[in-house]
Amino acid sequence: MGDGSITPRLGNMKALLGIVAGAGASYGIYKLMSAGSFKRNKKSAPSDSPAVRSSSPARGGTPQPGSLLAKVSGLDVVCPRPADVASGGIIHQSPGNLEPQHLKMLLSCLENSSDPSDRCRILLTLGNAAAFTVNQNLIREFEGIRIIAGFLSDPEAEVRVQTLNALNNLCMNIPNQDQLKVYVPQVLELIEMSPVNSDLQLSALRLLTNLSVTDKHQHLLKESITLLLSLLVVSTETLQVQALKVLVNLSSNPDMMDDIVQAQAPASVVLLFDARTAPAVLVRLLTFAGNLKAWRPSAQVADELRRKQDCLFRVMLDESSQLHSKLVQLLSHPDGEIQAQVIRVLT
Repeated sequence: MGDGSITPRLGNMKALLGIVAGAGASYGIYKLMSAGSFKRNKKSAPSDSPAVRSSSPARGGTPQPGSLLAKVSGLDVVCPRPADVASGGIIHQSPGNLEPQHLKMLLSCLENSSDPSDRCRILLTLGNAAAFTVNQNLIREFEGIRIIAGFLSDPEAEVRVQTLNALNNLCMNIPNQDQLKVYVPQVLELIEMSPVNSDLQLSALRLLTNLSVTDKHQHLLKESITLLLSLLVVSTETLQVQALKVLVNLSSNPDMMDDIVQAQAPASVVLLFDARTAPAVLVRLLTFAGNLKAWRPSAQVADELRRKQDCLFRVMLDESSQLHSKLVQLLSHPDGEIQAQVIRVLT
């Protein structure tokens, strides 16, 4: 790296890296297959994480209920923790009250860092700072989204994970989503090409969950339905839950339904409708199925879909599907919420 404008700031690098908050955001599958109640249904799938607190916190404040921040994927908001630093005039700072110049310096250091561990620490700090609305706006104004997203292709997997985590927090801001949408193809590629159940896949799915909370950018995920359905049958509970959060969001939008029911789906997805499936997975799977069942195709459309081999319509919605018999068996499930979801799907 050159010694230009960054040299006078090297003395502050350790100071900047010292601003690391406590509980930060937590951390491919090759393509397996080629390729008014909807809004209430989206909200019916419970979050498996503690409630996120605020949408427009004041600097240094904590998030309040009812905002976009509280409606996204359920990723824990970081807890600001003071960090003593030795230089740079940044003393006892927390991510919520970083000054604009601190964010500028962090972004500049990130661009010029040649050390992967330093990049991870800077990204972690920026990601924690981005849990606060004021910092989300400042980072966007400083072209920080472009700078941070540039590390989606970093050769170090952990750097890519921290990049996704930072972008995930930035995505809790609607204006930021307009800039983040251009990176959707790259995020989907990371999911496809990363090891199954990896931190990379989980962080990427969390970002897509937040981006799909509103209808505005859901069309960008039309081609991802088969990938998401495939993840359900090969991944662990944590990843299944996150993939289902995206599918529930998408299926809550009537305009997305044609693309969803035509997508190729593994026949084994029906086997997940089973009492042995983890409740956190099953309740979201039933919410997704309920959204699908609420869709009413014409007879002509249904006939056309029946001719599409292995499409989701045939796997889950057609009369020949095994889903109905699986649902009947779930009526005796000990979890009351699951029973309620089963009744909703069957009626």
